[in-house]
Amino acid sequence: MLQRRRRSQQGTSLLDVTVSMAVAAAMTVVCLAQWDTGSAELAVAHHEIRGSLEQAFSLARARGSNVTVALGRAGGAGEHLRVELPRGIRWGKPRAIPLPPDMDPPSVATLTGEAHPILTVTPRHTALASTWFLNDGQEALCMRLSGQGKLQVLRWRQDRRKWVRA
Repeated sequence: MLQRRRRSQQGTSLLDVTVSMAVAAAMTVVCLAQWDTGSAELAVAHHEIRGSLEQAFSLARARGSNVTVALGRAGGAGEHLRVELPRGIRWGKPRAIPLPPDMDPPSVATLTGEAHPILTVTPRHTALASTWFLNDGQEALCMRLSGQGKLQVLRWRQDRRKWVRA
């Protein structure tokens, strides 16, 4: 009976612990190598713009009057909801990245990213249709706002070399 207890109470050896820790360390290194901070900054910019637009539509409905959203360096008279972007994010689309499928070349947004730097939304949930591009040097976002206030966001994935829904 004593021998059975000893066999069932055997712990792990130093070799078992060492091998387990080595496997865990290798998995951590692989995961960290695939982590892209630029992608995280683009995600923050995406949510910042989406949140600002949703806030503007809510304020416009509550007030019963138009509300404006200032993108990028836009300024001007009047009250604006200002969109703040992370440091590494720039307006525009790098030349190496193609336009999204089925999109006609925009004249201004492709180069500067700012088709309409000040956007007005109405209490009836309408807006001036517009397109913006943001990038981190490797990947990009294409944000399209329809006249009915619907925001479509596409993301250029460098690893896949194609546009995907964000």
